[in-house]
Amino acid sequence: MTETLAPLAARPRSGAPKVSFVSLGCPKALVDSERIVTHLRSEGYELTRGHAGADVVVVNTCGFLDSAKAESLDAIGKAMAENGRVVVTGCMGAEPGDITERFPDLLAITGPQAYESVVAAVHAAIPPAHDPHLDLVPPQGIRLTPRHYAYLKISEGCNNRCTFCIIPHLRGDLVSRPAGEVLREAEKLVKAGVKEILVISQDTSAYGQDLRYAASPFKDREVRAKFVDLARELGEMGAWVRLHYVYPYPHVDEVIDLMAAGKILPYLDIPLQHAAAPVLRAMRRPASQEKTLERFAAWRRAVPDLAIRSSFIVGFPGETEADFQVLLDWLSEAKLDRVGAFRYEAVRGAVANDLPGAVPEAIKDERWHRLMAHQQGIAARIQKARIGRRLPVLIDEVGVGTARGRTKWDAPEIDGKVHVRTNWPLRVGEIVTVKIEATDAYDLVGTAVG
Repeated sequence: MTETLAPLAARPRSGAPKVSFVSLGCPKALVDSERIVTHLRSEGYELTRGHAGADVVVVNTCGFLDSAKAESLDAIGKAMAENGRVVVTGCMGAEPGDITERFPDLLAITGPQAYESVVAAVHAAIPPAHDPHLDLVPPQGIRLTPRHYAYLKISEGCNNRCTFCIIPHLRGDLVSRPAGEVLREAEKLVKAGVKEILVISQDTSAYGQDLRYAASPFKDREVRAKFVDLARELGEMGAWVRLHYVYPYPHVDEVIDLMAAGKILPYLDIPLQHAAAPVLRAMRRPASQEKTLERFAAWRRAVPDLAIRSSFIVGFPGETEADFQVLLDWLSEAKLDRVGAFRYEAVRGAVANDLPGAVPEAIKDERWHRLMAHQQGIAARIQKARIGRRLPVLIDEVGVGTARGRTKWDAPEIDGKVHVRTNWPLRVGEIVTVKIEATDAYDLVGTAVG
């Protein structure tokens, strides 16, 4: 962890101290932000909607791609211009050189997961004025997502060494949370009204390996820190449970059984990245996509409604036209429900930067468009088969006579939506039955029927 603290002078104030918070990057970073905000709120700090009225601004950065770094630097610049008292944290803070070069007058810079350092920097800038009779934090903590869904982070770091990724450098090796601790947090979320729990980590199916799957107490029993055991317990809490960033290891088969039993959602987010063996080897990823197809087929036999989403990189160094065609052919066979694609972007410090065979930007762009068009046709056929079905839909937004929600096959922000016509008022967080009447490649349209 890299940390830089400058000498600070506390700002005089009247009333509760105010913090403006900016959270950038992935859901895992969002959970980090929620932890920091929860701690500050428990000490009596108020959150403001704008920088100008705050005593201090905290910016949680993303440092994975150069484009993400640029967004982070822009956010820091805006905070400095509108307020001038800024604490920076997150992945970009692990290597603060780019930040300090542009912004030498920041109050503090800390690395990712440095909760205590962030709080200490805020304390130094504007001390807390906690009143235990007035400053109440709910048992589930402060969340930055809507009330009806929440991300549940089960581990930090990663043991994989993909050549395009610097996450282990930024966040370290895998560190799993004890199962009892994770389940107690999930229980608090459900009691607070959360209807959907989105399980996240860098490698969810590796959960517990570092703990040797050691058991920990939860209620009246011991629960192993093992992927299937954790999923089984979460499936008994009465909320939708959605699994993200699951590698297709053999032991995932056990979780498919829970989906078949209706305990957790029939949904897997599997970051495959490519299908051509030479590219996968260059990425240091598993290079047996034929076995992956066999596993998908077996899973779908057990759970016909299973939705699989994945992400892919086009234009990776050394990717040939033949490699790219292998990927398109593989997608035709895999018939994935949801696909995200990214043009390869060099990340400073990544091994892939030194690989030969750089792909020109124009070719990356052309391949990206071809992949998305190819997948759109696959997704449209899958969606069309859902016309006429009655599906449970979790409502995210409501209007007059209309609403928008998601099926069990759709995660928030990254997947499709259901546009709902309704003859009665619906509530955010309600699960309603919708008859599907029309569709496009990504969204469904239907009428609420119960």
